[in-house]
Order: sequence, then C-alpha cells, then structure tokens
Amino acid sequence: MSDDPWILDRTFHSSAGEVRWAALGRAGAPPVVLVHGTPFSSYVWRGVARALAQDHRVFVWDLPGYGASAQFEGQDVSLGSQARVLTELLDHWELAEPAVAAHDFGGCVALRAHLLRGARYRRLALVDPVALAPWGSPAYRLLGGHPEVFGQLPPALHRALVREYVSSASHTGLRPAVLDRLVEPWCTEAGQPAFYRQISQNDQRFTDEIQHRYGGIELPVLICWGAQDTWIPLERGHELASLVPGSELRIIEGAGHLVQEDAPAELTSALTGFLRTPPTP
Repeated sequence: MSDDPWILDRTFHSSAGEVRWAALGRAGAPPVVLVHGTPFSSYVWRGVARALAQDHRVFVWDLPGYGASAQFEGQDVSLGSQARVLTELLDHWELAEPAVAAHDFGGCVALRAHLLRGARYRRLALVDPVALAPWGSPAYRLLGGHPEVFGQLPPALHRALVREYVSSASHTGLRPAVLDRLVEPWCTEAGQPAFYRQISQNDQRFTDEIQHRYGGIELPVLICWGAQDTWIPLERGHELASLVPGSELRIIEGAGHLVQEDAPAELTSALTGFLRTPPTP
C-alpha cells in the first residue's frame, strides 16, 4: 500500500450515505471543489489538490460508494444521486459560487448539478469528462448488466479484474503503490459488490438528459484531455468544446484517461492558469 498520508478527516451525512471529505489550504482563500470519477477516489487529485492549496481553499471528497465513503447494499450511487450530493455538500460548505474541477464521471456530476440542480460555479474545468453519447464499452456494459454474478467472483479473481481495469486508465503506467491504493477500496467485503453496483446504476441517460443544454452554459469552461486517452477518445474533447460556448480545449500529450497520474505537472499548470484568469468583463 502507498504510504502517502491522504486522509479525509471529516464526515458529512448525505442523502446517499456518509461522505468523507477534507479541506486543504487557507480558510477564506478562493474555493475550489475537486470531483473524482469512476472507479477512482479523491486520491487521484492529491498532487493537484496540494498544489492548488497554495492559493486556494481546496475541497476534496469521496463520492458515496467510493473510496473512504459509505458503501452498502441498496445504496443509490447513480450519477443523478451524486449530483444531488454535490449540491448538498456545497450548501454544507457554504460555498455560493466556487470553482469546480471534475474528472471522468465527475464531469457529468458537476454538469448535472449546475444544469439541473442550480449549482452555481465561478468557473468549471472538465478533465476527460463523461459528457457525450455514446459511452460505455462492451466490457463496462457486461459488468453492469450482471452485478449479482460478478459480485460473487472469488476475491482473487475480482482483485485481478479491478487491477486490470484501473491500470488501463493510465497511458504511462501506474506505480504499484498507487495502483494498490486505488484498487483496495473495491476489494473489501463491502467494496466488491459496490464496484459492480456503481457500474450497474449508471448509463447514458444521465448525459442524454443534459447534453442538449451545453450550449446554454454561460461560465468560463476549460476542457483538459489526455491525448492518449483510450477510455474516452480525444475526438470527444473537440466535440464537447464545440458545444460549450467560449470553452477552451487543452490537450495534454503523453497522458491517458488518468491525467492526474500521467501528467500531474501539466494538468496543475493548466488548472492554475485557468483559475487565475480574471473574469471576462
């Protein structure tokens, strides 16, 4: 296991179960909320979060059903539920208009919270987001279609499956300790069924419900995309940028889907510059 002391030391009781979260940086500094995707946790944001905390108050959290947050049978971990929880957290943190950076499914969560639930952001950065149809690989659909079957795999086979799945998100290859840290929450007694539960509850309808609204987004938007992303190809980045008025597309060479791990310095630089850019008059 990694010895990186990434600890979420605070608890919020959300409508979807207990959420673990933490805040980095000086209280009163401009707020930034980081949202992770699947099958990851806030741990993927650790380096970026610590860098941004030099000038911002950075809020990190594990979505319900992920990482250190609650996992239980019958839990609603759909993208609709996660967007609701994000709005609950913004109220709990008393953040009226923070900047938000969201990765993978977190992109859909942040977009749904903004477009459907009225969450207000100062600006929004989307990193290789799930935002456009079609999505969901054949393997993803197979796993999601039979959660009760895969949930009963022998633990060693389940761990091997999750390790292979998570590994494929990186272009450069994950360090063993990092891979262990990302896989471990899914390999407990509660984590194994939770892994397949979150896949089974999510499908394209959650982006279909908002995709036609992207043209009405009126805040500054940065779209970062790993040039070697094999999960969601770069073409989707160009398409998304064409749909969101005034958005900027930043292509990050040498990075796959897990840009935070493959090119943390480049991503941090892009986000820092975006967050510091004065608003357009």
